[in-house]
Amino acid sequence: MFKTISYSADCEVRSVIRFLNAKKVNPAEIHCQLVEIYDEHVLTDGMVLKWVPQFNVGRTNVHDEARSGRPSVVSDGLVPKVNEKIRENRRFTIRMLFDEFPQISKTVLHEIVTNRLNYRKLCSR
Repeated sequence: MFKTISYSADCEVRSVIRFLNAKKVNPAEIHCQLVEIYDEHVLTDGMVLKWVPQFNVGRTNVHDEARSGRPSVVSDGLVPKVNEKIRENRRFTIRMLFDEFPQISKTVLHEIVTNRLNYRKLCSR
């Protein structure tokens, strides 16, 4: 029996795929070996089938490529400003914060409050 690895970086798993592919192991067997060592949720067989041809045509980089996308509106300076407004009025609402920061969506404000500042709604009695 092999020792299983619970947590792994994506680049680590891709390195294993690249290694086994270089040894001429077929993609289905690569997937079986990944599941055996990492766990059943490591990578789908379809993703192995996606990576093997890329390594076959000469790709050597196992890291994610930079993607263009919508830049985050949450800056390092915004979080303390939101925290300051909350501390001014502990009975804040997301709507009140939105009135203070109209350039930021309510969804992003909610994410800042709950995920970045770890504030939780108190139970009412």
